[in-house]
Amino acid sequence: MSETGNRLRKLLESPNFDPQNYVKQLSQQSDGDRDLQEHRQKIQNLADETAQNLKKNVYKNYRQFIETAKEISYLESEMYQLSHILTEQKSIMESITQALLSTDKDETSKEMQAAFPKETEELKQRTLTSLLEKVEGGKNIMDTPGRHLVYNGDLVEFDVDNMSPIQKVHAFLMNDCLLIATWLPNRRGTVKYKYNALYDLESFAVVNVKDNPPMKDMFKILMFPDSRIFQAENSKIKKEWLEILDETKKNKVSKDHHKKEEEAPTSPVRAEVSTNPFDQEDEEPAVAGESVDLGLEWIQELPEDLDVCIAQRDFEGAVDLLDKLNEYLKDLPVTQRVKELRLKVDERVRQLTEVLVFELSPDRSLRGGPKATRRAVSQLIRLGQSTKACELFLKNRAAAVQTAIRQLRIEGATLLYIHKLCNIFFTSLLETAKEFEMDFAGNTGCYSAFVVWSKSAMRMFVDAFSGQVFDSKESLSTAAECVKVAKEHCRQLTEIGLDLTFTLQSLLVKDIKAALLSYNDIIIEATKHRNSEEMWRRMNLMTPEALAKLKDEMRGCGIGGFEQYTGDDCWVNLSYTIVAFTKQMMSFLEEGLKLYFSELHMVLLESLREIILVAVQHVDYSLRCEQDPEKKAFIMQNASFLHDTVLPVVERRFEEGVGKPAKQLQDLRKSTRPVRINPESTTSMV
Repeated sequence: MSETGNRLRKLLESPNFDPQNYVKQLSQQSDGDRDLQEHRQKIQNLADETAQNLKKNVYKNYRQFIETAKEISYLESEMYQLSHILTEQKSIMESITQALLSTDKDETSKEMQAAFPKETEELKQRTLTSLLEKVEGGKNIMDTPGRHLVYNGDLVEFDVDNMSPIQKVHAFLMNDCLLIATWLPNRRGTVKYKYNALYDLESFAVVNVKDNPPMKDMFKILMFPDSRIFQAENSKIKKEWLEILDETKKNKVSKDHHKKEEEAPTSPVRAEVSTNPFDQEDEEPAVAGESVDLGLEWIQELPEDLDVCIAQRDFEGAVDLLDKLNEYLKDLPVTQRVKELRLKVDERVRQLTEVLVFELSPDRSLRGGPKATRRAVSQLIRLGQSTKACELFLKNRAAAVQTAIRQLRIEGATLLYIHKLCNIFFTSLLETAKEFEMDFAGNTGCYSAFVVWSKSAMRMFVDAFSGQVFDSKESLSTAAECVKVAKEHCRQLTEIGLDLTFTLQSLLVKDIKAALLSYNDIIIEATKHRNSEEMWRRMNLMTPEALAKLKDEMRGCGIGGFEQYTGDDCWVNLSYTIVAFTKQMMSFLEEGLKLYFSELHMVLLESLREIILVAVQHVDYSLRCEQDPEKKAFIMQNASFLHDTVLPVVERRFEEGVGKPAKQLQDLRKSTRPVRINPESTTSMV
């Protein structure tokens, strides 16, 4: 912006600026309409520039706005989940405390017995039958013999997530199950309700919900993986529901226990003699079946305790109970009662496994790192699910790595982006490996799965790496630096015994080969272009500083004895084409050696050979065609520089970088040695 524009900007930005006074002064000072038009144009230009700068700042920072909004959204979601979990935990703990501190349990029991005197089995069944006639779809419920009504009443069901009322229901508590029926809006005769759900008493747990006005007089029924919340008409009816449900569940457990004891034979059963050894093995547990004691209180309450542990997310407590049961039944014979207990427990194990699997799913938050999965993984391993734990752990970490790579901002500088990408990926890989080694220390069979996962993760990294380095057509020097950074990070994994260098090289070989061949074509085209304009004149660098800089560049390329080709003042006894070719080829060689590994040996070697042949053939052609003796001598001097100085340096540097001599380059130098010529000769190189 001009000085006039800067003055105008400062004037408009000053805090004491008065628009009316400014316009009045401008009108007085202007000579006519033309001055006002010019001043208006200046102000318009300033406004356009300000708007453009504002737009640039918005575009520059919009990514930060979006990322900040996402982070706030993630945080809000996690805080809501945490609040919901804490509310549930608080309600459960208060209900347990309330139950433990209840001192009037005996009096309440007596009141209940007085309020609901024992009826005959026949009368109870008739009452239930008459009630079920009002339920649409409930006729088959009475097919179970001995089933009778214990308690019933109207309730209001609420949504578990937002605590809003859903529907009005009528609950029928029977001696072995709980029936939930919804009210029909259009009644047909005596039918008032519609069948909704039937729950076995052993399949759910009842939890008191603390009053939180206006939400009060509620209790929750937990059936993994779902739960339902109901509201009673008042606190008295709620208390009756909780107490009767608890009493009915206990009566059913006690009745089932006594029934199994009565069904057990009181006299020893004599086994039939069989010659089949497998039959004998099967008969032994039946004989010893009387010694199995499953009447212990903790065994009777084990299924419900497992339900509570799963609902409270106490995974360690649930697995501890299972270990305790397995230890108790380890040396006992397998009887029918043990099998039935096993069936109930196996259902809880399946539910627990599903919860742990969900904890490890990629849909959960991935922000805790590998350590966040340790709890679920360790419990799955204790349940004997080490293979599934390994698979889910690796899937979770793959999703975390992929998310971290996707969220990485693409910087303008490629090398800076690659540094960040390598730091994120290899740090995550190292942390995952250490966590895997800690979690699966006793499961050596899972290590092969980790190796396979590491290779697939490396493919994910290489896709992001190649997309930024090779697909964007970066220079060969930038690509070489990026590959060098990736190799250095890859070597850090060897400290934990994981070497993925070969995997990295095999995934990059295609892109590196294409980059070498592309740069080879660029050098050849550039050399041919310079050759077409070659005048075979000495270089004049004009200043001593430029000459000193060229000498430093040649020393950096490994070209020794370059001083012998420099003359007085700032002249160089070589052509511009040969000097430019030397610098470009030595740069290509150095970058190629940074990218080198065995699979690229012939690619790099053939590329060097093709580049050298272009220069040699041009010198040879010039010697054949040139008639001026002085120019011929100058061309011969350039040929000697290529043959005696440059090519030996290329051979030596290639051998140092690769570790073995390049026979093709040696043969090429021998086949192109220059010979002394006389002014009449047209033959220059052999």
